[in-house]
Amino acid sequence: MLKKLWKKATLTSLTLMALTLPSHAQNTKTEADLQALMQQHNMVGLAVVVVKKGEIVYNKSFGLKDVENQTPLSNSDIFRIASISKSFTATALMQLVEEGKISLNDDVSKLVGFQVRNPKYPNKVITLRMMLSHTSSINDSQGYFTLDTIDPAKNPNWAACYNDYEPGTQYEYCNLSFNMAGTILEKLTGERFDQAIRHRILDPLGLYGGYNVDSLDAGRFVTLYEYNADSSIFSPSPSAYNPRRQEIRNYRMGYSTPIFSPTGGMKMSAADLAKYMTMHLNKGEYKGTRIISKKSAKQMQSKIADNGYGLALKTEKNLIPGKSLVGHTGNAYGLYSAMFFQPKEQFGFVVITNGTSAPEVNEYNLALAEVINSLYNNLVK
Repeated sequence: MLKKLWKKATLTSLTLMALTLPSHAQNTKTEADLQALMQQHNMVGLAVVVVKKGEIVYNKSFGLKDVENQTPLSNSDIFRIASISKSFTATALMQLVEEGKISLNDDVSKLVGFQVRNPKYPNKVITLRMMLSHTSSINDSQGYFTLDTIDPAKNPNWAACYNDYEPGTQYEYCNLSFNMAGTILEKLTGERFDQAIRHRILDPLGLYGGYNVDSLDAGRFVTLYEYNADSSIFSPSPSAYNPRRQEIRNYRMGYSTPIFSPTGGMKMSAADLAKYMTMHLNKGEYKGTRIISKKSAKQMQSKIADNGYGLALKTEKNLIPGKSLVGHTGNAYGLYSAMFFQPKEQFGFVVITNGTSAPEVNEYNLALAEVINSLYNNLVK
């Protein structure tokens, strides 16, 4: 009896795989299209992952990991994924909301430990929800690599960190806000930011990655290449993986957090990022492990700003014609990344390039947009 049940289960599993996995013809067409797009947009390397019904059905790497040594890019290599990192910070904070330790309506001043007020609207509370949705009126004009820029006790020009409009009324993308959000996570958990993310998200999901360079295998880092449009030359960006050892040695818990860049410093492979994405696609759960509640997942994906931005996840209606996708993009040191999924139809994409001549328009890279459309037309549609 058990043998029959096992055989039936195995056949069912194989049938589902046959229905899900792309055919040889689909793979051949997909790879030809992607190679053509790489050539068209001068892409150094390209990693792509397609998810359908909660499973990775396609994962392929093209081009070079390192131009100088002509090392080919592989699926196990890891990138600094840039601003997609913001969603990890927000996900961990949503766990604290569920634990009753904070509220999205809390005053950021009380959470971060110094006054956070737009001087033009001194009586208007700037909330955690505003910070995570880029509607706080805070800007990056003074930089965002240290909290000193916005701390009134440290920067005489702190008022320049705020825009003219009232907090909560308009959107402006802000990296400083998410470095502050990471600081809040650190203060509330009592764990250094990189370790808090590891314990709360990475380890439970079985993902290899992190914000601390020295905790990872440097041999797996993908070299990132900045493109200079005037000279048409790609230059490597070694600072993308700066270990910041001296700064970490002098670390101040609850203030030095920007050293790890909660706003953009996660390092991870495209495949592991796709598993993390699938957790959000499945409303907070992956392979039996729940990271956040369905309610929290829905809050993160729900529009707050006029452009569709929620809590570190954005609804994008123009990426694939006729499809509303949820996700995030990244752009730093020459790298461009994109993570987008369709919650109802249960498909999603992770695409990352370590260098391209294609520009970024409307917060996503044009080459990656074409790659996503190719993957959708060849493997999903």
